Amino acid sequence: MNLDDFSDLIERPDSGIRRDAEDRRERLIVPAGALGRLDELGDWLSAAQASVPVRAIGQPRVVLFAGDHGVAELGVSGRESGSAHELVRATLEGATPLAVLARTMGVPVRIVDAGLDSDPELLPDEVVRRRVRRGSGRIDVEDALTIEEAEQAVRLGMAIADEEADSGTDLVVLGDLSVGGTTPAATLIAALCGTDASVVTGRGGAGIDDLAWMRKCAAIRDALRRARPVLGDQLEMLAAVGGADLAATTGFLLQSAVRRMPVILDGVVSAACALVGQRAAFRAPDWWIAGQVSGEPAQSKALDRMALNPLLDHGVTVGEGTGALLALPLVQAAAALAAELPERTEPVDPAEPVDAVDPVVPVESDTD
Repeated sequence: MNLDDFSDLIERPDSGIRRDAEDRRERLIVPAGALGRLDELGDWLSAAQASVPVRAIGQPRVVLFAGDHGVAELGVSGRESGSAHELVRATLEGATPLAVLARTMGVPVRIVDAGLDSDPELLPDEVVRRRVRRGSGRIDVEDALTIEEAEQAVRLGMAIADEEADSGTDLVVLGDLSVGGTTPAATLIAALCGTDASVVTGRGGAGIDDLAWMRKCAAIRDALRRARPVLGDQLEMLAAVGGADLAATTGFLLQSAVRRMPVILDGVVSAACALVGQRAAFRAPDWWIAGQVSGEPAQSKALDRMALNPLLDHGVTVGEGTGALLALPLVQAAAALAAELPERTEPVDPAEPVDAVDPVVPVESDTD
């Protein structure tokens, strides 16, 4: 497998359709620009759907790839190593912020076991059981995956994307359920952006103290030494310093772009996978939007490299797809407004200000 092959398979959203959407927006009763980024989102969706006016978002889905990372053994995470299955169970039992929001919004959640380090009987029946391996290797001293496992994980993500597209999903909210996942994510971003470990090391969704941050920074520094020799091959890089869930997420993002299925990215993990995907296929980021600022410095570097401007900045650091799901109502609102606002019946005189009003004529009084 060569991820560079995706470059020939992925096309940009239809620019002609986007121009038609922009022309229609100019004719709406609301002045162009008055709805801010909602105008831009509506145009983006029109181009992605190849439809003017844009269609409402009818079948959104949350997709979460789950995995454990051996580097968590170093105490770089706020959660215990090998405990990602607890996040999976809590999410499916409705006891996480993502689960509460998904239930409130009526959005189904799909969790894929790509590399959890747990016995299968600990997982709820609803989990998609397509595990590539039990946990990923400790990236500071060993490869996360073999090349064969990395390819299997990418193909897993591709298969999930195909299943979603075939079932009618028209927008994906993408996230992860991992323990230790922000460490390989930061490593990938540092390697691809040519930055040092200290620049990309954050405190993760669960939060860590200063000593744990220093351990994490050291682990990323050591992993970077292993990543740099394989920068020219995205699959080798995912095998060296990624993980099963990250490789699956990368495959999902690339195949979603092939299938013309828009995706909302969540935090630093999905941003890292998107950056790997951009290296393989430069048109792919046109199919993705960033849901929120996660507070992770590596995420900011990745999104800047891809020219993706997050929709929200509410200080939400919990991860697990929460921020991306919070952005979903904005995207739905943009689609509804672009589709349902009526067009003007009379042309507007360009010489007349939009907010022009009739002058007020003073009325003379008969009394002093």
